[in-house]
Amino acid sequence: MLGRLKGWLQGGAAPAEDPARAAELRVLMVCTGNICRSPTAEGVLRARLARAGLGGRVAVDSAGTQGYHTGEAPDPRAVKAAAARGYDLSGLRARPVQPGDFQRFHWIVAMDEDHLGWLRRKAPPGCTARIELLMPHGRRHAGVTEVPDPYYGAPAGFDRVLDLVEDACDGLVARVQDHLGSGVRGHA
Repeated sequence: MLGRLKGWLQGGAAPAEDPARAAELRVLMVCTGNICRSPTAEGVLRARLARAGLGGRVAVDSAGTQGYHTGEAPDPRAVKAAAARGYDLSGLRARPVQPGDFQRFHWIVAMDEDHLGWLRRKAPPGCTARIELLMPHGRRHAGVTEVPDPYYGAPAGFDRVLDLVEDACDGLVARVQDHLGSGVRGHA
């Protein structure tokens, strides 16, 4: 436990006993504070991967570009909206993106253009993670490129986030299946 905490505080990679390290593919969802969009995307992607029989092969996490809410649970409105569709976000806790994430994860998936730009600026030289937006994986929401921030809006905004995230995660699962089926074991 102390080793994991020390590694996290230093921004390093997860220790060897971390089960996520053994996963063939690791995906990090990123938004601003890691309390609305990215934990929703983490919960949806985990559920979709489990349904596709890939839960043990793909590790999913989420983080924020900012550490405002470190250690906090997701926004109660996000938890409620997700629960209404069968996703449990209650055990998730906010954390900021750490320098080691750029080596630990194969895919780092941003919710909007601001996050994408931030991640690309923070990526160290030689970063092999694929850094991209989530919404281009969507199939039913043509022309939507970003997952909007629901934090300052009405509760319906959290349902809209789920609509978009579910669509994009279905497309991302298909890409993961193709990737894992190709026999490639390195970064995506």
